Amino acid sequence: MLAGVSVSWYTWLEQGRDIQPSADALRRISKVLKLDRVESAHLFALSSRELPPVATGGGVSDGLEMLVRAIDVPAYVRNTRLDILAWNDAIADLFVDYGSLQPHERNTLRLLFLYQPYRTLILDWEQMARGMISTFRAARAQAQDKVPFDSLVDELSGLSPEFRDWWPDTDVKGFDEGGKRLRHPTFGDIDFTYVALTPAGRPDLSLVTYIPRPAASESDS
Repeated sequence: MLAGVSVSWYTWLEQGRDIQPSADALRRISKVLKLDRVESAHLFALSSRELPPVATGGGVSDGLEMLVRAIDVPAYVRNTRLDILAWNDAIADLFVDYGSLQPHERNTLRLLFLYQPYRTLILDWEQMARGMISTFRAARAQAQDKVPFDSLVDELSGLSPEFRDWWPDTDVKGFDEGGKRLRHPTFGDIDFTYVALTPAGRPDLSLVTYIPRPAASESDS
């Protein structure tokens, strides 16, 4: 027996027979066979089922953290709750020294609404803040465990009038690619294109990079 099912049953599954295994049975098989995310997704696909989403709260692999630190442009890794889990020196120089913050403070919404030095960096702050709420709202709707999301909503609603007023809206949006304008006390006004990528096998994480846009020359103005 394998994870409570027979070898014949598993063979039929591989052959694509209509045996309709439960999601729980498929999870047990994945665990016993030590399948990775891609292999588990294939197993679920054989049964015409969708692999359940990964719960938030997982850490960052050593390889992914090394990649972030090796990137020349500002970059960080965050989860769907918008907690910042890894970053490089370039992003710390640009926004905030994340290492000086407590782990629970390293959250994009917290920084946007509660941390004044971070807030004042961002031109068009309201547009960015509303957009991040929409991204957070979409992630919460898809999360299996909504408690970590709701605890942050409760906290921010109690501390930020803007967040409290905007949270009841219904807009949802992704955070894949766009522009951000900063007014930095050291570097001056900077325009960035941000790009968010999902690491293979970790749909709960995003690698976000900020690519400086070339400054407009006098001939362009």
